[in-house]
Amino acid sequence: LLDSSEYSLYAIKQEIESSAVEVELHAILTNVTNKDRMIEIFKIFRVDTIYHAAAYKHVPLVEENSFEGVFNNIYGTKSCVEAAIESEVETFVLISTDKAVRPTNIMGATKRFAEMILQSLSANKKSAHSTRMTMVRFGNVLGSSGSAIPLFQKQIKDGGPVTVTHPEVIRYFMSIPEAAELVIQAGAMGEGGDVFVLDMGEPVKIVELAKKLINLNGLEIKDENNVHGDIEIIFTGLRPGEKLYEELLIGNNVTKTKHSRILRAEESFLKKEKLDTYLDLLKQAEKEEDVISLKRIFMQAINGFTPEKDTVDIMYLQKQNKLNK
Repeated sequence: LLDSSEYSLYAIKQEIESSAVEVELHAILTNVTNKDRMIEIFKIFRVDTIYHAAAYKHVPLVEENSFEGVFNNIYGTKSCVEAAIESEVETFVLISTDKAVRPTNIMGATKRFAEMILQSLSANKKSAHSTRMTMVRFGNVLGSSGSAIPLFQKQIKDGGPVTVTHPEVIRYFMSIPEAAELVIQAGAMGEGGDVFVLDMGEPVKIVELAKKLINLNGLEIKDENNVHGDIEIIFTGLRPGEKLYEELLIGNNVTKTKHSRILRAEESFLKKEKLDTYLDLLKQAEKEEDVISLKRIFMQAINGFTPEKDTVDIMYLQKQNKLNK
């Protein structure tokens, strides 16, 4: 187990140790952006397979802290996969997201860029390596950190209201065991540079999910039709970078695999030389903390990236306010 979050690492270690599973367990506290450390770890433990889930994923928070998202999600992935190649790790599986498809936010853009790093390394003929790289893209996982259901449950426990961003917002959902099983199976199928898409079933209206949770707790919804109900649902508006709906494919180029719930997407990407140019530009934008340039680079590099017109990056806005005084 490897994580930069001390509490998360402690919690998952405790959970596994308290289960009946017999496994040799090591909890390593480090950061994926430390390439030398990653190489050392991969070699010492003779790692066969890496499931790379290290990413900032909360859309509004990454929108407000753009360059931390870039550093962790893009450079963290680059550092980790290069360390895997140098350590001759057999398989590297990137856990991606539906938000990487035609992204409207910085988080989604960083995840699509991370996908393209793996695609370009797999396709680069000059870089002869044995590491097989696979990306698995899917939607929301029920009960994962930052997901809607734990928040709704807390709001219901506190007596409401339950907050939903928009009455028409829909999302794909999958359980933790389902997602884990499909990710492992997709990782085993990869031949190199594959983008796998998990069949998430039918999308769910978030407001309907909120209503069901209220009813499952034995409570009634309070609205104009039931003024004496228990819990009210209020709409707060879409947050910066959020969509009404998410997509799993950039184009329609998709083929079936041996598994009925795993599809293989054929998507265009940038060659390594071009991607390296954009990585240099990202470093320059980061050095200058220029969020406008960051968005412009992503618009050039990422198919379908349409950022918010307003910039909500906290540091950028503070600097602008200081300049205008």
